Parts: sequence; structure tokens; C-alpha cells
Amino acid sequence: MAKVNAGRKINKEDINEDRFQKMIAERAYCKSEKRGFVAGHELEDWLEAEWEIKNQYFYWFQDVE
Repeated sequence: MAKVNAGRKINKEDINEDRFQKMIAERAYCKSEKRGFVAGHELEDWLEAEWEIKNQYFYWFQDVE
């Protein structure tokens, strides 16, 4: 299991387009795995994963004053 450093600030530069796509693919895979890899939900899994990662990304980098 990966060790997470909760105190580490994440910079926008840490997540490039390739990493962003990989994060989406991993989330979509987990969704499919949870469903038992039942066929016919690939696009749904991808779009949900993309939405979740984009929201997570937005949350990480929003300017809080």
C-alpha cells in the first residue's frame, strides 16, 4: 500500500496530462472491478471516474483564502 504524506502540498505541476489520464483509468478500473467486470458499463465507468478525478483535482487546487 502506498504511503501518503498528508502534510505534503500537491502542486499543479505534479499532475500532468498523462498522470491525470492514468488516475482516471485506475478509478474506472476500480469501478469495473467492484461491479465484477460486467460488460457494457465501460463508458459509464470512465465518465464517472473522469468526473470524480476532475472534482478531486479542483478541490486540491482551489484557492482558499
